Amino acid sequence: MDNNDEYLKLDNQLCFVLYAGSRAITRLYTPLLKKLGITYPQYLVLLVLWEEDGLGVSAIGSRLRLDTGTLTPLLKRMESQGLLSRRRTVSDERKVAVYLTARGKKLKEKAAAVPRELFCRTGLTAEEFLHLKESITVLIGRMERDQSDVECKEDSSS
Repeated sequence: MDNNDEYLKLDNQLCFVLYAGSRAITRLYTPLLKKLGITYPQYLVLLVLWEEDGLGVSAIGSRLRLDTGTLTPLLKRMESQGLLSRRRTVSDERKVAVYLTARGKKLKEKAAAVPRELFCRTGLTAEEFLHLKESITVLIGRMERDQSDVECKEDSSS
């Protein structure tokens, strides 16, 4: 069998493995977050704001790797749920800062159990978790850098 046939198998695609892994982890989070009345994307926004309240929309988008067109409707839904408020900044009225409400702040206490429960459900050891997280973080960094000058060479083993 030609190496190209192997390269084109679904299970040999890095993109598919990451996609399937992302869907699997989201499925693990779903019942845990449902108890809190939030979705997975809302949880990610809350994680950012629990770290640093009052961030601008663009800063939140940068942390979550989301554009404002995706983030704004999400923030509006969260505002209507009473989890956060959006306010124009005094220094530049074109910019919007996002603040947790009392309800959004209080939810942090209930959410504290989510990471532990998820860690338990993955079956990973602490060492496996740290190694996997570090490997994926390195991969993301490599993929996000400017690739315009990267020259790919043929695999010499073929």
